[in-house]
Amino acid sequence: MKNITVIGSINVDLVAVSDKRPKAGETVIGKAFHTIAGGKGANQAVASARLGANVTMLGVVGNDTYGTFSLDNLKENNINIDSVGVTNETTTGVAQIVIAENDNSIIVIPGANDKCDVNYAKQNEKKILASDLVILQLEIPLETVLFIAGLCKKNNIPVLLNPAPACVIPEKLIDDVTFITPNEHEFELIFGQDSNKDTLLKRYPNKLLITEGSNGVIFHNGSEIVRVPANKVNVVDTTGAGDTFNGAFGAAYINGKEIDEAIKYANLAAGISVTKLGAQGGMPTQQELDRWEQF
Repeated sequence: MKNITVIGSINVDLVAVSDKRPKAGETVIGKAFHTIAGGKGANQAVASARLGANVTMLGVVGNDTYGTFSLDNLKENNINIDSVGVTNETTTGVAQIVIAENDNSIIVIPGANDKCDVNYAKQNEKKILASDLVILQLEIPLETVLFIAGLCKKNNIPVLLNPAPACVIPEKLIDDVTFITPNEHEFELIFGQDSNKDTLLKRYPNKLLITEGSNGVIFHNGSEIVRVPANKVNVVDTTGAGDTFNGAFGAAYINGKEIDEAIKYANLAAGISVTKLGAQGGMPTQQELDRWEQF
């Protein structure tokens, strides 16, 4: 079976649910609070694994309760965690999330994710080179992402980069990866607000996949710009929709689906994910995805 290696953040999400998002200096009464396993890296690993992919997770947690909670969750989702690092120097990463008004606001405290550095990556080079696809995000140090992308490019290993949270990234990183999947906001931060979307899609055919939420995904297939529509669903919580898309796209890609078909598959998985609470709470299994495809 082909192997996906996800290298990235492992967090615990502390989720507050409210009808209203508080303004600066304002206190509102919430409806619920949840402690949920998260982190963009861990989320994408779970999304791929639930869809039947063989997944190895690389990242670092703290030697604390949240670290144990996170590792247990990854194991429960049949993800290989043999090489996940555990540090005594800092705490497991945390994301504070407010869900209100059909959207979310997130503050991420990296903690142990900053220990997922170049030295850690070098220690796990053999596992990286044994991958059929590597999935990366930007919740670990950028130097690590650059090193891994370069290593994979030299060894002809495909890389899927989800550039979130968005920042200005070197052009070499874009050149080294196989796919880059910004949403509209991330696209503007990476390429500039005045960047012409059509021009950049043509510049990076079959590489730049721009996710636009309910409007679907657009990319250039080498001949023309194509929009793959999203599925219409009743939205409960959009947290983790992008992570579900990336994990599902990776699972579809290693199973030989063409890019447009992989996007359709990932769009369906992402659509299902927003019908339930939590980044991982709504991530579908292959059986659930099959049931939705029948309607």
